[in-house]
Amino acid sequence: MFFEKFDRSTDLVKGMAARTGHDLTDPTHASQFKQMVLSCTGCTDQDACARLQSETDTLDAPPADCRNAAAFTG
Repeated sequence: MFFEKFDRSTDLVKGMAARTGHDLTDPTHASQFKQMVLSCTGCTDQDACARLQSETDTLDAPPADCRNAAAFTG
């Protein structure tokens, strides 16, 4: 169960990063990326995030309730 949620959170963080124009693939961002994924696993509405990502390719900002909003807007 945890690994499924971890995998989904990884995909959601990568998707939100891509949609908000943030490059998290640089190895210097590895610890930040790990923290973001772990934070995302605590989200109670990943379904809404997945729906939003399926509906758009770009976002000016993540949803206000995103646990990683500060990282995607900074």
